Amino acid sequence: MDNRSEVREFLMSRRAKVTPERAGLPAFGNRRVAGLRRGEVASLAGVSVEYYAKLERGAIAGASASVLDALARALMLNETERAHLFDLARAADGIPTSGRQRRPASPARPPRESLRWVLDSMKESVAFVRNEVQDLLAVNELGRAFFSPVIGDGGGRAPNLARFQFLDPASKDFYPDWELFAQMCVAIIRNEAGKDPQHRGIQDLVGELSTQSTTFRTLWAAHDVRTHGSGTKRFNHPEVGELQLAYEELAITAEPGLVLMVYTAQPGSESHQKLQLLGSWNKTHIVNNPALRAEERN
Repeated sequence: MDNRSEVREFLMSRRAKVTPERAGLPAFGNRRVAGLRRGEVASLAGVSVEYYAKLERGAIAGASASVLDALARALMLNETERAHLFDLARAADGIPTSGRQRRPASPARPPRESLRWVLDSMKESVAFVRNEVQDLLAVNELGRAFFSPVIGDGGGRAPNLARFQFLDPASKDFYPDWELFAQMCVAIIRNEAGKDPQHRGIQDLVGELSTQSTTFRTLWAAHDVRTHGSGTKRFNHPEVGELQLAYEELAITAEPGLVLMVYTAQPGSESHQKLQLLGSWNKTHIVNNPALRAEERN
């Protein structure tokens, strides 16, 4: 991922989203561009047209924090977009956000044993740990039942939420709001890529999905970014049907790049009852399957 291209495409895509009306500007004349003109952005940010044109060509190295802040205000960036702009500027200056050198590709490693204890202690929620490239590194017992369409038989490489989303037809059954999930998935990966443009694992994943999925390629070109945070999602599980779950994303400070995701249902709701049913089904399934019992002991 070339930093200059990333900066250029990001700024152009954000400029196209801001109408003169939103920015409080008069919309005079025949406008041949979507959103604001470069001169209008420059005026709103308090910089010269020539300097803004230079930034939009990707030459963002050396831009001060005050200029970046002014640019973020002019383009009406949200907090995630603003942070992404600063990440791109740091990368242009040769300063990775993590303060570390380029991270090479490495096999997905399981998290610490104590983190697994935390997962296993959560009995009524779906809980799992994922990394920057959407690998499912660990799941609790209810999570294994919940993510059975993603995990499959458990063989081969670590299950990956992005690959499941774009390369497995079963995802369109599991995610009733598939288009929304696809947008979220790509925007989260794009945000991670901005933090470390040289992350080999992200580069490999983006290359793989861009080659094999037209939808991923189109969404990647939109340059949207987001964080997961919290919210609600709908799922359609093959064993219990539709579930409406709230989610919370928690950063694991001892393991930079890893997050703990927790899905819960409103107590007493139909989805809560279905989660309990799914847990009971999973226990019965494990008892009746010697291979799964052995896996549980390990």
